[in-house]
Amino acid sequence: MALSGMRGLSVFISDIRNCQNKEQERLRVDKELGNIRTKFKNDKGVSHYEKKKYVWKMLYIFMLGYDVEFGHMEAVSLISAPKYPEKQVGYIVTSCLLNENHDFLRLAINTVRNDIIGRNETFQCLALTLVGNIGGREFSESLAPDVQKLLMSSSCRPLVRKKAALCLLRLFRKNPDVVNADGWSDRMTQLLDERDLGVLTSSMSLLVALVANNHEAYWSCVPKCVKILERLARNQDVPQEYTYYGIPSPWLQVKAMRALQYFPNIEDPNTRKSLFEVLQRILMGTDVVKNVNKNNASHAVLFEALALVMHLDAEKEMMSQCVALLGKFIAVREPNIRYLGLENMTRMLMVTDVQDIIKRHQAQIITSLKDPDISIRRRALDLLYGMCDVSNAKEIVEELLQYLSTADFAMREELSLKAAILAEKFAPDLSWYVDVILQLIDKAGDFVSDDIWFRVVQFVTNNEDLQPYAAVKAREYLDKTAIHETMVKVSAYILGEFGHLLARRPGCSPKELFNIIHEKLPTVSISTIAILLSTYAKILMHMEHPDPELQNQIWAVFHKYESSIDAEIQQRAVEYLALSKKGADLADILAEMPKFPERQSALIKKAEDTEVDTAEQSAIKLRAQQQTSSALVVTDQQPANGTPPVGPLTLVKIPSTSTTGDEQSRQRALSQSNGIVAEVDSQQATSSPDLLGDLLGPLAIEGPPVTPLQSEHGLVSGAEDTSAIDYALALAPVDEQTNTVQPIGNIAERFQSLCLKDSGVLYEDPNIQIGIKADWRGHHGRMVLFLGNKNVGPLESVQAVILPPTHLKLELSQVPGTIPPRAQVQCPLEIVNLRPSRDVAVLDFSYKFGSSMVNVKLRIPAVLNKFMQIMTVSPEEFFPQWRSLSGPPLKLQEVVRGVKPMSLIEMANLFNSYHMMVCPGLDPNPNNLVACTTFYSESTRAMLCLMRIETDPADRTQLRMTVASGDPALTFELKEIVKELLVAMPASSQAPPLHAQPTSPVADLTDPGAMLAGLM
Repeated sequence: MALSGMRGLSVFISDIRNCQNKEQERLRVDKELGNIRTKFKNDKGVSHYEKKKYVWKMLYIFMLGYDVEFGHMEAVSLISAPKYPEKQVGYIVTSCLLNENHDFLRLAINTVRNDIIGRNETFQCLALTLVGNIGGREFSESLAPDVQKLLMSSSCRPLVRKKAALCLLRLFRKNPDVVNADGWSDRMTQLLDERDLGVLTSSMSLLVALVANNHEAYWSCVPKCVKILERLARNQDVPQEYTYYGIPSPWLQVKAMRALQYFPNIEDPNTRKSLFEVLQRILMGTDVVKNVNKNNASHAVLFEALALVMHLDAEKEMMSQCVALLGKFIAVREPNIRYLGLENMTRMLMVTDVQDIIKRHQAQIITSLKDPDISIRRRALDLLYGMCDVSNAKEIVEELLQYLSTADFAMREELSLKAAILAEKFAPDLSWYVDVILQLIDKAGDFVSDDIWFRVVQFVTNNEDLQPYAAVKAREYLDKTAIHETMVKVSAYILGEFGHLLARRPGCSPKELFNIIHEKLPTVSISTIAILLSTYAKILMHMEHPDPELQNQIWAVFHKYESSIDAEIQQRAVEYLALSKKGADLADILAEMPKFPERQSALIKKAEDTEVDTAEQSAIKLRAQQQTSSALVVTDQQPANGTPPVGPLTLVKIPSTSTTGDEQSRQRALSQSNGIVAEVDSQQATSSPDLLGDLLGPLAIEGPPVTPLQSEHGLVSGAEDTSAIDYALALAPVDEQTNTVQPIGNIAERFQSLCLKDSGVLYEDPNIQIGIKADWRGHHGRMVLFLGNKNVGPLESVQAVILPPTHLKLELSQVPGTIPPRAQVQCPLEIVNLRPSRDVAVLDFSYKFGSSMVNVKLRIPAVLNKFMQIMTVSPEEFFPQWRSLSGPPLKLQEVVRGVKPMSLIEMANLFNSYHMMVCPGLDPNPNNLVACTTFYSESTRAMLCLMRIETDPADRTQLRMTVASGDPALTFELKEIVKELLVAMPASSQAPPLHAQPTSPVADLTDPGAMLAGLM
């Protein structure tokens, strides 16, 4: 009978393996599941043996990836079978099919307990294994005392006791109250005297969890851990089965050293001496060999020993030995060893006494910067950054600049920012600093944050001796045929302010400076045009002798932009034209910018706030995160003393609204010379710092929350260009929200901004800041919600529920009910786009702070254009596709009236910002635009979308648009979103304007020209 039953399982497995395709396999699985369901439903007298046979098949089907939605009760019932074969199947299948919260598990608690307290060791092992894998809180409350008795029992075999230790570890993680620290201290010490290494290893895992929760009660375990390490280091009484490639129980060594890292220090001199002797033996006895498995084991022990050495702050001699050993490792061929060597050497930098020793390996570290593995390159960059000081700054910065040209795009932003920080922090003289920053902008303009060139302007403005040199260098870079737009900005600004100092140099007359700068104007964006207009006004102001020809040229430029659709450009042009006709008064109005007040650099402050953690902090944080929840909690280490600490993310504090004297004159000069005044809410300016450091990467630059509108693919001209985004992309209604706590900033504007970029602040109030960082790949998206508690008290009753539209599949990780003081919680959100739609998901978020209950409903920027990717097509590719999509519903055409007047360039920038690439030259009519994009969804997959916009030069308020794709729903949705972007809505229905006051626009983070106001 047994043979025939197992033969049935073997035949089923053979049938599955012989299937030619997935469809055949599914049909065979469905047939078998139907047969099993019938047996379980109809045959009331199914024996334990028959249940075992069918349950084995269910487990095999589950392992193939198919859902098994029935038969769970039959699997659980086998746990109570009297014979081992059936009981074994019951335990195994229950462990695989059910989780700790399944209701059926409650039915098995008594049976599992009977097996644990019984005399049959085999049954005990099965029961302990089940509880150790899927035991939950109910199991911990019912079974913990019995498991503890088994663990401490001297009559039980080691096989049972080591399973009991791991089972108790599971129960402790689910309910820490089951292990009383006071009562378990002596028991834990007793367990560490165990001679059997299996029981000892399992007990050490339990100890690591206990001391991570509360180390104070377990000081008596420290000498025992040291004795275990001594025993293993001397290879005393270590059975052969616990020796791995000649290394005595490496797992136990690692766990023992990890447990010791939870204790602040070891005061007893004898214990400390014995421990350092063991660590010395490990350091001396570890080397790189050819056997990979032995390397893995020995290096696991070694690097845990290094972490313990750093934690205990060992003597300088041992530290030097550690650095020398790591120096060998970063030179070997094995990439994993090089990575670990660089990472641990970076941690060693926290010990100031060994920095000089680490510098001896500088050449090898620089070589690692060119390693094929990007993770090694990143660690080498971190190490070079950390080891840099006055003595080697020049060499390291030059190496970073040289490496910048060939570095991965993923590293260039971090690389450029670190090079800028090092150049500022350790510059031997300011002219060298200017050289470095200009080289940086020249080589990696796209990856240089605006704060870097803002800082150069600060230095040059505050140091008169530096101004002629900086002007000369800026003039030299403008001679290049192709320079980055950021270089145009900084050069134009410096020459506008200080170009008159070069008047006697060849090629530096006002007219020559204007011509060389004006050559760049057709290729730059709106924000840069604003700076160039200011520069032209400054050139006029600084002219010693009037030049009518130059004056007329500059006036012509101002006249041209007087009718610009962009309010900022239009305002500058009108005001500069009027000011430039005031004659001698112009010099007073457009006077030189005053010096900046002395303050700590935001870049250096950022560097100080992102120093490498100690080994102890890293280990404790990591383990705490692993044992709590799926959401990552990062605690702010800054003291909560009632004074808001200086935020690491702003270059310069925005001036307060109450200013007098020089400060007011400086702001007036700002509004006239640079044309922009940064405007912030007084509550915003004095609020706590941004807690979303992780949101923008390790060294990103932030400022006050504003309304960025520029994407990396194009610039949306003016505030009005995105005023319709709220209607085009955010169709899900959000109820009126009445809370006692009012939000900081405009929620709708924050949403609009995030529709065009992938990271930023979604919501903020005095208690919490919610940020978003997203990554979009095809029809899949991964978004991380950053919940930052800004207060010194906890936020309680935290709840976050996603209300998804039908076209999106969303899965939000568990959000903890409490956010600790000044802590940040990261909650991943997985997104799948099922089909095209303009609806958006809504986040229903609530929390309690003190007596205030706050509830907000926020739109999630998982909008249509996030699932588009820019692509360019040639005429040979475009026209066959265009012709093949003939007529409705795949090709829709509509005459649109009431269009916002804009030039073709501005319209092209608008489309590009929404990932609809305008392809020049495809349409012979110069008044028409042709654009294309690729849309991704689960139903359409990668689908090409084409559109044509036909404009009327005589009437810019109307156009005809044609949209085509291979999916009718996609064509309609795309047509509607394009229409809503182009149509000028009535004033009564428009979203709040992004620049509320035309005379003093709000600073825009993505507008570097506007952010220059924040420098002052």
